[in-house]
Amino acid sequence: MSAITTHVLDTSRGSPAAGVVTILFRANDDGWDEIGRSPTDDNGRVATFDTGDLTRGTYRLRFELDDYFADHALTGKAFYPYAEIAFRVEDPSQHYHVPLLLSPFGYSTYRGS
Repeated sequence: MSAITTHVLDTSRGSPAAGVVTILFRANDDGWDEIGRSPTDDNGRVATFDTGDLTRGTYRLRFELDDYFADHALTGKAFYPYAEIAFRVEDPSQHYHVPLLLSPFGYSTYRGS
């Protein structure tokens, strides 16, 4: 398991959101560097991003939602084509779990454990 993990739960269907491409970025002086990419597994989780050593800084997860919604016959009916969550890593020795609770017309997140 990497130091940053996530999972996506589709609250409109009451099930994990499998196959959501998730991209992890780390901020730099000029913008963002992509440091990991993975689709969610059958349980809606990404347990491993190949991030190398975690450092202090600002990170961002981008969840590509259009294909997921298209696979569930919601193309053009879902409001968000993607969701992005930015968060701060203050202590690189900790584990950072950033879940996404998803529906076609809204999403929320929290710091998990």
